[in-house]
Amino acid sequence: DVAEVMIGHELRRGIVTANGKGEVVLGLGFMLMGENSYAVTTRLREKFEKIREKLPPGIEMMPVYDRTMLVNRVIATVKNNLFEGAYLVVLILFILLGNLRAGLIAATAIPLSMMFGFCGMYQAGIAASLLSLGAIDFGIVVDSSVVVIENIIKRLGHHGPCSSEERLAIIRDAAIEVKTPTVFGQLIILIVYLPILTLEGVEGKMFRPMALTVMFILIGSLVLSLTLTPVLASFVLPKKIVEKDVLLVRIALAIYRPMLKLAIVFRWPTAIVAGLVLAIALKIAMGLGAEFVPRLSEGDLVIGVMRSPGTSLEESARLNSAIEKILLEKFPSEVSHCWSRVGTPEVATDAGNVEVTDLFVSLKLREEWRPEIITQAQLVGMMEKELRDLLGSIVWYTQPIELRINEMVSGVRADVALKIFGNDFKTLIPKANELQATLSKVPGVADLAVEQVAGQPILRIAIKQEEIARYGIPAKNILSVIESVGGVAVSEVLEGQLRFPLAVRLPESFREAPETLGNIVLAAPGGEQIPLARVADIRRIDGPKMISRESGKRRMTVQCNVRGRDVGSFVAEAQAKIAENVDLPPDQFTIEWGGQFENMQRAQQRLTIVVPVALLLIIGLLYFTYRHMTDTLLVFSSVPFACVGGIVCIYLREMPLSVSAAVGFITLSGVSVLSSMIYVSALKGAIDAGQDVKEAIEPIAVGSLRTIIMTALVASVGFIPMATSTGTGAEVQRPLATVVIGGVISSTLFTMLVLPALYYIFRKNPVIQAQPY
Repeated sequence: DVAEVMIGHELRRGIVTANGKGEVVLGLGFMLMGENSYAVTTRLREKFEKIREKLPPGIEMMPVYDRTMLVNRVIATVKNNLFEGAYLVVLILFILLGNLRAGLIAATAIPLSMMFGFCGMYQAGIAASLLSLGAIDFGIVVDSSVVVIENIIKRLGHHGPCSSEERLAIIRDAAIEVKTPTVFGQLIILIVYLPILTLEGVEGKMFRPMALTVMFILIGSLVLSLTLTPVLASFVLPKKIVEKDVLLVRIALAIYRPMLKLAIVFRWPTAIVAGLVLAIALKIAMGLGAEFVPRLSEGDLVIGVMRSPGTSLEESARLNSAIEKILLEKFPSEVSHCWSRVGTPEVATDAGNVEVTDLFVSLKLREEWRPEIITQAQLVGMMEKELRDLLGSIVWYTQPIELRINEMVSGVRADVALKIFGNDFKTLIPKANELQATLSKVPGVADLAVEQVAGQPILRIAIKQEEIARYGIPAKNILSVIESVGGVAVSEVLEGQLRFPLAVRLPESFREAPETLGNIVLAAPGGEQIPLARVADIRRIDGPKMISRESGKRRMTVQCNVRGRDVGSFVAEAQAKIAENVDLPPDQFTIEWGGQFENMQRAQQRLTIVVPVALLLIIGLLYFTYRHMTDTLLVFSSVPFACVGGIVCIYLREMPLSVSAAVGFITLSGVSVLSSMIYVSALKGAIDAGQDVKEAIEPIAVGSLRTIIMTALVASVGFIPMATSTGTGAEVQRPLATVVIGGVISSTLFTMLVLPALYYIFRKNPVIQAQPY
């Protein structure tokens, strides 16, 4: 008699549209912690195909985002780089050793070391990925075997015909002779990877598996060089070996001898020029930009759209469908399909905001794109122009995995987040707008947006205490009526094992406007019929949309992406402009920088502590090897000179410093020491045998040239495919490979020319104590 009983539904809190054709139903797969995303997604796809076969007619089900496609493309890039690097390393071995069998013996370290590394990865629970396999250089893997096999060939060639026993003794002695540069060189490379293991947060998750993988492989390489390589040499090498230099080495020697003589004659100018080059490189390094890690091109895009508070789900769905149509019509060669998600699903596993849309754009393979669109950044720029006329919307561009990582780590969806803290939104909002205006003037800013905390339409109902006292109406009666506007659960309805709430709710006609709500009649104790508007003040106001708090204070966020420049220099310029143009009294406001910049700062702070510790460990290991401070410091001086080449190369390729490049410099500091150790160990052996230092410097340098060139070439050519690759995921590998290639070049030049000159200046003959009778 007094109500209408009907089956209803909850208020909608989310909506999904696809391909400009209206609403669809979206299903998301969630993975348990500790699982492998590739394995889980593969199993999910298999189950998906079984369900699709059983669908009734007229219903179509299709995957809209599958992460394994990105994983497959990235692994293909890594695989190609590894195989191409292996081919180049083996080719260099054959060319420089001049002996096919010797080259094969050294090359066997590659697959066997990889097997050793894979066993370590399995035990440590490390999956094969872009980063775990991204720093493997087969040149570094075979370096120790190259040193051993090269010395064995040299000794056998010098000795001439010999018996089997003599031959085994020569091979054994040759392997023992180079044990110092072999063992300690690899140990130093292992030590320099220790700082990477101390990284925390996102950078630790990303780069720690890579460091462990390289360490496993290097341990295997070291063991093989000391055991398997001499054994294979005793079986495989021909009994008669003629020691002669190949054509490439003879050409190198012809060029090197006069240059070495000049470097020794003009040793002080050589040292001064080297010092100037080091100072110039340091100045260049101080001017380089910085970023956390290079942006990986995932092959898909996410367009974030923020609309005015109070925008209905239906209006958002209409606008989203319009955007989808524009993208599909304007970019038919680049966009495969697109879908939009706004709000929160029925099962609130992925909470969202009803004013914020995530529009996922799946892209076709690069081969299908128009020729004039070369990069993903160009495509984003063109999309930005097409969608610029969306009135009342703030739009930003990101990628699916990048979006989720940014959101989880810093709570924002952009590269840079400026958080401003205060006590009152009345002062916070104007200051946030000032910060936005200042950031908009910084070159490189993109997708600039301020967190919307105000403007939410709110129906405010305030009870008039004097009026309810006059009519004798209890306040709880009025509050129960007001509560019924949204619905009040009063019981449950059972249907088998399912339970549904039984709710009381005012009809739609009473909830359309404040005026109609004010016409609701209340019964007074005396029997009077009193309209709600007489005992309550009903009005629509703009209130806070949400209140974000952190560390006990209210917070607003200004976020933006950075395009066309590095994040580090962008933030530095933005900080200078804010300090100059925005007044932020410390007793009222505090600001913090977050996003990818926050990750970069944390990684830099950690590396500034642990890298010097690793360098001190290298010095300690070198001193333990040579027991001579001059030898130790001269060998260690190859580290800063190796960094010269790395700095120059990333400067010429216009790359900013990143954690990926920092890993390259860490790798380089170990690789560069190995070449210097080969020369210094041979020179120290000659000095200990009684030769004069100044007389031994030149012949030892000439005799060590082939080994130094070989170790340098194999260490650098293995990274060439990574440095030049354009495949998916190559962006992360490119800075690391570029640094190592450039650094190996400069450290080799240092070992060949500068190190002998420094030895001539600083190394003295050992003082021989007279022994008493």
